[in-house]
Parts: sequence; C-alpha cells; structure tokens
Amino acid sequence: MSRRFARFALAALVALAVLPAVRAGKVYRWVDAKGVVHYGDHVPQDDAATAPARVDVVPVSAEPTAIATLRTQASGHGFQAIAENRLAGPIEVRMDFSRARNVRGNPDLPVRAVVPALRGAVVSYIDSVDLSQPGDFELRMDVVPGDPRARPQDVEYVLPLQMAGWRIDQGFGGSFSHDDEQNRYALDLAAPIGTPVLAARDGVVMQVESDFARAGLNRERYAGRANMVRILHDDGTMGLYAHLDVAGVRVRNGERVRAGRVIARSGNTGFTTGPHLHFAVQVNRGMRLESIRFRMRGPQGPLNLGGG
Repeated sequence: MSRRFARFALAALVALAVLPAVRAGKVYRWVDAKGVVHYGDHVPQDDAATAPARVDVVPVSAEPTAIATLRTQASGHGFQAIAENRLAGPIEVRMDFSRARNVRGNPDLPVRAVVPALRGAVVSYIDSVDLSQPGDFELRMDVVPGDPRARPQDVEYVLPLQMAGWRIDQGFGGSFSHDDEQNRYALDLAAPIGTPVLAARDGVVMQVESDFARAGLNRERYAGRANMVRILHDDGTMGLYAHLDVAGVRVRNGERVRAGRVIARSGNTGFTTGPHLHFAVQVNRGMRLESIRFRMRGPQGPLNLGGG
C-alpha cells in the first residue's frame, strides 16, 4: 500500500506478501418451472414460483485469499498500519517499507508483531520526517500462522483416520514431498476418498479450506492449495490435516474439538499422487513455519513414523 504526503498530509499503498488460504467459489445451476436454466451464487428461495426441481453445484476456481490483511487508518499527521488477522488462532506478521520517502515508522520498520485470533493490531505508526516536505511510502507485510512463543509438549497423538487396513505411504523425511521445513516431519496415510478424518489431539479449529476441487503433480501449481483443517493445540503447536475431500470439512473456525472427533472426510485435492491424508504438527519458529517430530498411537500401539 502506498501513501503520499501533501503538505502536512500522508497517503499510502499496501503490498501484501502473505501465506495464502486458497478458496474456490460455488455457482448454483437450476431449471425453473418454465424450463429456463439459471445460474446464481446462492440457492434460490423455496417458493411455488421459483422452486427448482433440481439444483446442481458448479465449483469455480478463485484466487487465493490472504489469512491476514493490511490496512492504514489516518491518525494525526500520519497513519496507523494495522494488521487484521482472519484466522481463529494467532499469527505473526513482519511489516516493512518496500518504498519510503520522507517517512518513518514508530516503532522503526521492519518490525514483527503477534496478532491474536480474529483481531486487528496496530503494528506501526507511519509519520513524516519533515512535515513541510512531500513524501510517500509503500508497505509490505509477511504473515505466518502461529505464535513464535509456542512451547511444544511431548504428546502422543491418536491415529487421525477411522478405518481398518490403513497404511503409511510416506513418513518422516519422505523423498517425494516431505523434503522441506513445513513437511519434513509429516505422515501421508493412504485412505479412500470419504474416509472419516479424526482430530488427533484436542484443540481449536484455526483455519478451514474446503472448496478446492483439483489435484495433480504440478508442485508449483498445487502445493499449498489442498483442502485442509488447521487445529491449534493448547501448547501453541498446530495440527495440519490436508488433501481433504471437496466440501468434506465437518467443523467450523473457532470450534473446540476433542481428540477422536470426526472433523472431515479424506480426499484427493492439491499436490498428490492419489487419495490420502497428509498430517503434520507445525510450529512457528519466528516467521518460519516448521513441522516437528511427534509420537502417534494406532490401534495396535505406537507407530513407526519413519526417519528424517
């Protein structure tokens, strides 16, 4: 976002660089009593004149949406730079100037801040250095979910699938896709589409994505775009359940769930070779989202989760 100073005035423009939370839209298609086909963004009202015999849902791809937004608000001779958290759990933001002329931040930029769940926070106050001279600036904000002050506890997680005959297709350090910080200590559990997915630990639903309908092996295109649920645990760690079925999520943001509760249905969305559940425990390590080692118990006892 950039703002310009006129004499004694400041204006700004914001540029966001945030972790995306991918969504897709829905279009409803129906035929009325006269045989006319209609399309709309909501189900038609159920009355005698317009009630359709059948309503079809047409998934429509949409651009990723941010998990946070950055806005400015006039205050005195300058502007408050405000980060708005859209998640039902804390995020960390890093704000900086990408362009600045005759401006300063208080506190000085770059600066980091933790923003509570579903709240906004003033991260910095932007003011002119010399009020008699014009100026302008552009702000940039990076965002990572989670609080960097989290202190992971040694907890045994329960198997997040309700099925017999499950197997681990890829464990810790798997060479196919568990080769970066966010996924190094993750499990890929083979599961047919529609298998009940269970909460592996108590927590609060922090983030939900459920409308993405595509899958493929193009990592650049599909990595990070799978349907998912992120659950915040009491120690600040976050459980990630990914590749869920389209419209398969059974929980809502802000809802507290207990271990063993059905939270979704497994699917085959995003960067994947086939239907499975991707599970990881992640923590914010200071503007870096990392997966961490964890223990898990199945019906027959502790699981061997692989190397790495």
